Amino acid sequence: MPGMNSGLDVGDPIVVAAFKAALLHQGIIVLLIFGVLGIAWVSLRGWLPAPARDDALAEAAATPGAGEPLWRQVLRIGFGSLWIFDGILQAQPKMAVGLPSQVIEPIAASSPRWVQEVVNWAGTAWSYHPMQAGASAVWIQVGIGIWLVVAPRGAWSRLAGLVSVGWGLVVWVFGEAFGGIFAPGLTWLFGAPGAVLIYSVAGLLIALPERTWRSPLLGRLTLSGMGLFLAGMAVLQAWPGRGFWQGTSHGQPGSLTAMVRTMATTPQPSVLSSWVKAVGVFDAGHGFAVNLFVVVALAVTGAAFVSGRPALIRPALIGFGVLCVADWVLIEDFGFFGGLGTDPNSMLPMILLATAGYLAFTRAPATAAAPDSAARPAASWLDRVRRVRLAAAPSSLAAASFSSVASVGAVAMIILGAAPMAAAQASPIADTILAQAIDGNSAVLSYRAPGFSLTDQDGRTVTLASLRGKVVLLTFLDPVCSTDCPLVGREFRQASQLLAADSRHVELVAINFNPLYTQVSYLRAYDREVGLGGVPNWRYLTGSRAQLQAVYRSYALPLQILPAGSMIGHGDYVFAIDQTGQVRRQYDFNPGPGTTSTQSSFAAELADTARQLLGQS
Repeated sequence: MPGMNSGLDVGDPIVVAAFKAALLHQGIIVLLIFGVLGIAWVSLRGWLPAPARDDALAEAAATPGAGEPLWRQVLRIGFGSLWIFDGILQAQPKMAVGLPSQVIEPIAASSPRWVQEVVNWAGTAWSYHPMQAGASAVWIQVGIGIWLVVAPRGAWSRLAGLVSVGWGLVVWVFGEAFGGIFAPGLTWLFGAPGAVLIYSVAGLLIALPERTWRSPLLGRLTLSGMGLFLAGMAVLQAWPGRGFWQGTSHGQPGSLTAMVRTMATTPQPSVLSSWVKAVGVFDAGHGFAVNLFVVVALAVTGAAFVSGRPALIRPALIGFGVLCVADWVLIEDFGFFGGLGTDPNSMLPMILLATAGYLAFTRAPATAAAPDSAARPAASWLDRVRRVRLAAAPSSLAAASFSSVASVGAVAMIILGAAPMAAAQASPIADTILAQAIDGNSAVLSYRAPGFSLTDQDGRTVTLASLRGKVVLLTFLDPVCSTDCPLVGREFRQASQLLAADSRHVELVAINFNPLYTQVSYLRAYDREVGLGGVPNWRYLTGSRAQLQAVYRSYALPLQILPAGSMIGHGDYVFAIDQTGQVRRQYDFNPGPGTTSTQSSFAAELADTARQLLGQS
């Protein structure tokens, strides 16, 4: 997909070091946030009398015996822990660069074109800003997880559920390509309909008003919904022609066998790999029997869940849990090995959701014990104003519970992740870390730039001395080159756009790097091709063969005239010359930019260098 691949090695040490540094710095901020909140809370509780207890505690006190039901605890703590684990997985060193090209793109590759375009938008944005996006995903997901775990009830808890829904849908659409539901080969065995969609369903249940907690209807609806889904998956699994009934076909592995063999090659402990390989061998020889078992198991479980009869649901739930664990270990291969796994896949969320549905259906608390909060008299607008004033007072913090204070910290953590990501998405220019990773940091220099006297694309004589007083970004380009040189020229054009008003103090200069084609007409043709003709501070210089070769020698630039052709073998160089004529930096762009994100990154690096030199004057 265009622009999604940054062109970098996912384990590039420069990128990995920058990603770790970003996580470390933001981690320190997270600790400070929780530290300041904790100190303020403890201090105010000691200095000020608490006027009233926290809203969640007051609500619980007003409804004796109506604590958080077990099913909701399972969802809240279970999915909160999963979000935390997912955030930790996002902190893997290779995730910053590798997620778009090695996770998002392969998932979307088999989906329809429109799905690929939607996913490519997000993947490209991530590729342009890998440090910000990678770190943001860590803190958003860990923040959501902590928020769910620490907030057992009240408005904070319900709001955490809603945030989980929102972020889950974002990840499901852009990170999982709608869970692959539009791709061929959809099957429950491989994780359909996507793990984070189940996270969103759980978040929605957590966000429901408390009056819904006391009715078995919610559990009944949850189980029935899961039952219908599993029945549909059974039909899909049994559908002929999808490759699941065959362990092998015409010497080729069937769909399940191929999947299992692929998972077996994932870096992981050898004992796990041997288990997965054994499953692949077994399915290759008994594909029909394996698929028949899966179809029957899904159909029977789905029917039991829909039946609404606890005597049927209980054993079906146990069997479903065993089936999920077996699939998670032996087919999904835990879902997070290999260095780029983003979550433990869908089986654990399935178990949590089914268990919570069963508990909500069979252990719903009695409704007569406590009046619903909705039945209480509605607060007047004056009461609400008073509450707002109270919340603004320092004493309100003293009255807050630990869960409320911790929730505030979790929200701050989410904002810490979301704000840089939002700011990065607003910028169409890639992070300069991409250019630095491909070609290393620029060499910091200080020597007099060798002079020259050449002719520009308009036939005027230009000397280096005539450019004194301006920053000069000097490169060498072959006007008939069809590989790197057009790309470098476009980077210079974009750098001029990035400089905006500062561009009048910067000269973008290229010297002909092909002594065989020295005519001005070749320079003009190059400018038209690359779109540099309308750039006011662009100068493309040429001269006689002797003049050009003298300049090459003075800048110590090697070149090679390739046999049987007009192209020149050369590197891609940029010299940053300050207003006094001193060379301050040298960039080696070899082997050249390769993708839209890295091209944008090189342009940003050039513009940043020019601004730095202007600021030093």
